[in-house]
Amino acid sequence: MSVDQPTVLVVEDEMAQREVLAYNLEAEGYRVVRAENGEEALLLVAEDLPDVIVLDWMMPHLSGIEVCRRLKSRGETRVIPIIMLSARSEDIDKVRGLETGADDYVVKPYSVSELMARVRTQLRRARPSSVGVRLDFEDISMDPESHRVTRADQILKLGPTEYRLLKTFMEKPGRVWSRDQLLDRVWGRDIYVDTRTVDVHIGRLRKSLTQHGGSDPVRTVRGAGYALG
Repeated sequence: MSVDQPTVLVVEDEMAQREVLAYNLEAEGYRVVRAENGEEALLLVAEDLPDVIVLDWMMPHLSGIEVCRRLKSRGETRVIPIIMLSARSEDIDKVRGLETGADDYVVKPYSVSELMARVRTQLRRARPSSVGVRLDFEDISMDPESHRVTRADQILKLGPTEYRLLKTFMEKPGRVWSRDQLLDRVWGRDIYVDTRTVDVHIGRLRKSLTQHGGSDPVRTVRGAGYALG
């Protein structure tokens, strides 16, 4: 899989529905992670933060509403867009879902093409570079379509790994990324790389970002990881 693939977590207890969703999302080029209940969803999110969550309301044991409430109450997961799926079509149910923190609400039965469009809309917010949106942070600019990076209008030369690191940072400035999270996002979960490799490439990224002068914008958070700004 490409490490730049956006990840969508599908939480649906009905296997047929879950597989239809996964099939269509994979056809759109997303990496799909599946969960068949709320407890499994929370465990998967703790291991690997997705870019968007498609979450069924009606599930046994732990409802989608409760999963949404828990995720939106935590700092690290609060910003993940959640699209709630529900057979409940009353306005009061939609309001309840949105008030719990869901970013969108889709009533079953739904059009797959409409749901894919809603996923793209949420992804545009979560990972703008994945849909070709230019990223800017202070005097640094990144054009994901041309892979061109400039600082104070001067072109920066970055290796492919340093480029992916910078893109990860620029999509969420200020967020602290642990070494393990950076390994998953930049190198991919299927590849074994020692966490010390992250430090080496962070060093290279810092050198690239300051090659024409300027202060180092990458911050080391002791015991936690790295952040931009």
